[in-house]
This record gives sequence, structure tokens and C-alpha cells, in this order.
Amino acid sequence: MLKWLITVVLALALFSGLMPVLRRLGLGRLPGDFDFSLFGRRWSIPLMSTILLSLLAMGLARLL
Repeated sequence: MLKWLITVVLALALFSGLMPVLRRLGLGRLPGDFDFSLFGRRWSIPLMSTILLSLLAMGLARLL
């Protein structure tokens, strides 16, 4: 369980940097992806996109 949690946190950190590119692909706008402004800064928490890409990576790993 701890390995999965660390993986999700690392994926969220990676996705936050890649958010402009991922938005062009449609990720980051799924239900469950949070986008809000706080203290004059725009925050994005792509939870559903993280889960979707994690499942996609897991499926690809099983095939290989």
C-alpha cells in the first residue's frame, strides 16, 4: 500500500509539471481532476488523470 501511495504522489508531481501538454491531450479535465485558485496562484490536482494513467501503465507492464 505504501509503494502505491508513493507512486501516486510522484505521478502527481510529474503531472503538475506536464499539465500544459496533458491538457492538449484532454487529460486534466476529467471528472475528479480539481482545478482552483488560491492565494493568487492556479492549482491543479489531476487525481482522475493520475489513476487513469497509472492503470494504463500497469496494463502495459502486464503485457510486457
